[in-house]
Amino acid sequence: MRVVCVGGGPAGLYLAIALKRRDATHDVTVIERNRPFDTFGWGVVFSDQTMENLRAVDRKSADAIFDSLAHWDDIDVHVHGQVIRSGGHGFCGIGRKRLLNILQERAQELGVALKFETDADPDTVLATYDADLIVASDGVNSKMRARWEDVFKPRIEMRRNKFVWLGTHKTFEAFTFGFEQTEHGWIWFHAYKFDPDTSTFIVECDEPTWRGLGFDTLSQEDSIALCERIFAKYLDGNGLMSNARHLRGSAWLNFPHVTCERWHHKNVVLMGDAAHTAHFSVGSGTKLALEDAMALAERLHDRPTIAEALSAYQAERSLDVVKLQNAARNSTEWFEHLPRYLAFEPMQFAYSLLTRSQRVSHDNLRARDKQWLDGLETWFAQRAGAEVNQPVPPMFTPFKLRGLTLPNRIVVSPMSMYSAKDGVPGDFHLVHYGSRAQGGAGMVVTEMTDVSEEGRITPGCTGLYTDAQEAAWKRIVDFVHAETPAKFCLQLGHAGPKGSTQLGWEEMDAPLAEGNWPLLAPSAIAWSPRNQLPRAMTRADMDLVRDQYVAAAKRAVRCGFDMIELHFAHGYLLSAFLTPVTNKRTDEYGGAVENRLRFPLEVFRAVRDAWPADKPISVRLSATDWCEHGNDEDDTLTIAAAFRDAGVDVIDVSAGQTTIEARPVYGRMFQTPFSDLIRNEARVATMAVGNIYEIDHVNSIIAAGRADLCCMARPHLSDPYWTLRAAAAQQVAVEWPKPYLSGRDQLQRLMVRPNG
Repeated sequence: MRVVCVGGGPAGLYLAIALKRRDATHDVTVIERNRPFDTFGWGVVFSDQTMENLRAVDRKSADAIFDSLAHWDDIDVHVHGQVIRSGGHGFCGIGRKRLLNILQERAQELGVALKFETDADPDTVLATYDADLIVASDGVNSKMRARWEDVFKPRIEMRRNKFVWLGTHKTFEAFTFGFEQTEHGWIWFHAYKFDPDTSTFIVECDEPTWRGLGFDTLSQEDSIALCERIFAKYLDGNGLMSNARHLRGSAWLNFPHVTCERWHHKNVVLMGDAAHTAHFSVGSGTKLALEDAMALAERLHDRPTIAEALSAYQAERSLDVVKLQNAARNSTEWFEHLPRYLAFEPMQFAYSLLTRSQRVSHDNLRARDKQWLDGLETWFAQRAGAEVNQPVPPMFTPFKLRGLTLPNRIVVSPMSMYSAKDGVPGDFHLVHYGSRAQGGAGMVVTEMTDVSEEGRITPGCTGLYTDAQEAAWKRIVDFVHAETPAKFCLQLGHAGPKGSTQLGWEEMDAPLAEGNWPLLAPSAIAWSPRNQLPRAMTRADMDLVRDQYVAAAKRAVRCGFDMIELHFAHGYLLSAFLTPVTNKRTDEYGGAVENRLRFPLEVFRAVRDAWPADKPISVRLSATDWCEHGNDEDDTLTIAAAFRDAGVDVIDVSAGQTTIEARPVYGRMFQTPFSDLIRNEARVATMAVGNIYEIDHVNSIIAAGRADLCCMARPHLSDPYWTLRAAAAQQVAVEWPKPYLSGRDQLQRLMVRPNG
């Protein structure tokens, strides 16, 4: 097979090595525009796992790389005058130039033709080389990708922060992050040693800080000198160095996040940065390039044709790349939103940094450095008000809301059961809520309970607008309080334009076949073409609905509920006021976000006045509409801040379900970033929801300050005692129902705390 690799970086060189190792008769040429010793950047980072993969392909080059590595286990975080060190991270660094030279020498030894100082114009390559396969490994600014842009369909997103890649002879013994505040904002560095006397030193900041400090006008020499002054206390008298004589140089850059819809076209295939990039803060760009090369070489040998090999290569690699790019995006966004976290104490700030990508979780940190994590858990528990001098998993720390103290951070999320008759909860609800309250969660939230008959979603929804409903709810509340330590929260709502539909297990959001009732909405906009057209509310309608909420809240007081949540999300009535997608009013209740807020805030304030002052109130919000022309981040923060100022105690942060045009992005913990946004920018307590289903998820979210409580729905449908099992798995003593103590004892014997 005749192969031409356009680009002599790690991807192209390693593919050449892997191909020749599999079959020495392959004719492989690598074209590189630079000289053999030219490069940009300083050091690159590998994980221990990457080294094992390299050994499996070519032990000789892997051994040469290993002998040149600088190893470290520790990460140091310098912030607010403190240094937080954690260990067990198992990474290693190597100079990029040294890596390339090892791969160049090994490739030549195996018979690869290396052509340096050769401009690889795509059309020239096609005309010059009669190749079976042309590999575009020519980097982030790939000419090959640009030549067939209409086929590869690249998307290049320039990230917000500015960074510059420098080097220094200060040798950092740990991977080091240092954060410094200037009069123009925060600036920080990522540094790690890659040979006995040199370290990479990447400086990063947001653009306003960059401009405020004058980097946009300074010469390269003056720019480096300013960085040396800002970070002098970390450099121990050493200077910072640039390699700007090369094409990429050490100019300040914005990181390009590259994705491509297709990675191959006829006999041309993309690899490495030409196909995809991962932000330097996760140190995986070279890893991706090398693993691309390994996978492509393997597929070219186990598929009957090149075309099948290229399809299989993309199919195999795309999932791994997406996972790593998602982690890289999480990491990138953490640094882009750094001011959110600088109010944290240094210990929590370091934890948040370490877990920013979601590749490192709570139990990952326990496996890496149990002593450090034990210290973090003890510190967190004490800050939460637990009178302990030992580690406590964050999910089992208390949380206080006004006069209410939850024993732990787990909330059974509201889930519609569609099982009421005339809005009255029956024996099913007694068993349903009673069993989940017995299951150990700190709080159980009812399904959306409607404030009026016409406010129901379906005929099977519960309500709190009659004496019979009030009596039935009081029976359940009394049971929960008598038999369990759980707190009980009532979620109140009004379906608005999403009302008068079938039961949840029938056809979701579809109108009833018969017996429909009239609907209200801020504007006369149907939920879907199938649903009935609601009537735009008059001021009299608003007065009525507000008073219905107040009446239901007063009934909730008599029932004995510990907390109320107002459901202002998911396209129901008050949510429909908040989003511009469904609020098209031209009066004082429509238009700007402040106007769209007016009626929901009126309802909230009226309920707050009717609810006991020492009992908390939550509001559930859709933090994004996941569609064009919906609420953006600024709108979300304005809405959250308005409820905060009106006296909300915690915001239940959900997302979407406000329009059929929504295009949600799913994944584990997929709505947690919205909770992070509201908690740490609007500065209000939050509950996170959305595909949270593991112990590790909860501990990581709570300890990192991304939410104060975690709401879990489906896990509690399949296992009402999920929280008790989580306690046993982590060897935490919690209150069990006395009749179940023998079950507790057996479970504790069977379960061992992970990595404990």
